Amino acid sequence: MAFRRLAVRVYLEAPSRRREAEFLQRVYASQRLHRPWLNAPDTSELFRALVSRARKPTHESFFVCLPETDELVGVINLSEIVRGLFQSAYLGYYVFQPFAGEGYMTEGLSLVLDQAFGPLGLNRVEANVQPRNKRSSRLISRLGFRLEGFSPRYLKIGGRWRDHERWAVLADEWNARSVRRAARA
Repeated sequence: MAFRRLAVRVYLEAPSRRREAEFLQRVYASQRLHRPWLNAPDTSELFRALVSRARKPTHESFFVCLPETDELVGVINLSEIVRGLFQSAYLGYYVFQPFAGEGYMTEGLSLVLDQAFGPLGLNRVEANVQPRNKRSSRLISRLGFRLEGFSPRYLKIGGRWRDHERWAVLADEWNARSVRRAARA
C-alpha cells in the first residue's frame, strides 16, 4: 500500500565536519537546556569522534536541519545496532536552543523512525529517558513509544549514575501509526 508522507519542516543530514563550528556553538548555547540530561560533545575532538562513530555499521547518526535557513536544530542517533535475530537499536536525541519546544525534533524523529523501520530493517528501537525529563518522555510517548520499565543507575551522565525509564516501539507499531497518519492526511 502506498501512502504519502506528511510535509515536514526539517530534513536529515549525515554528520560531517562542515558543521563543526555551528555544532559547537549550539552546544555551548544549549548548556542550560541539556544539563543534567546529557553531555553533548563540546570540543572539536569530541565532535570529530561523533562524526567518526556515525560511519560505523553499528551506528546511524543524523543532524536535524531547517530547509529554509540550513540551521542545525538537533541530533538523533541510533546506536548499538544489533543485526541477526535481534534487529534492534538504542535511540538518543537532543535539540539545540533556540529550537526547543517548536516540534522540530518530533518531525526529525519521525523521519529517523521511518528510516529505522524501513531501509534499515530494524524491528525494535529503545529509548532510555531520565524520569524527571518530562519533555523527553512526552516527546517519545507522542511518537508511539510505550514505557517498558525502570532501570536504576543505568547511565553515567555528568559524573553520576542516573536512573532511566526504558521506552520502546516496534516496527509493526510504527508502521501501523504511519498508515493511520497517512489516511488522515
